[in-house]
Formats: sequence, structure tokens, C-alpha cells
Amino acid sequence: MRKGYDFSKSKKNPYSKLLKKQITIRLEKEVIEYFKNLSKETGIPYQNLINLYLRDCAVTNKKPTIKWAA
Repeated sequence: MRKGYDFSKSKKNPYSKLLKKQITIRLEKEVIEYFKNLSKETGIPYQNLINLYLRDCAVTNKKPTIKWAA
């Protein structure tokens, strides 16, 4: 490997914006803390963990269990 590389003529990946979309989402503090603690255990950034979990739910067609208070 070289000691240094010249990236002055490199181009940004034109497809990078198509990979993920930035959104605003409101999550409970406990949910964020859960994923942040899990992040510390796994070494994976907490936003990536949330994305991985939601993608798994989408792929497996998991539906939320909702119990309304009477």
C-alpha cells in the first residue's frame, strides 16, 4: 500500500443518495436509549441498528401487536 493517496480527482458516488433517504421520525426516549445501549454492545451505530431492525420487519412482513386500553 502507498503511504498516501491523491483523492483530488475523485468523484462522489452518484448513486449514494438513492441508497437511503433521510427522514424525521419521532421516537420515545426509551426506544432511543435501548438502541444506543445495544450500539455500545455491538459496536454498530444506533441509527444503523434501527434501520436493520425495521428492514428485518419489512422483509419478514412483521406486523405490530397493538393493544388499545379500554
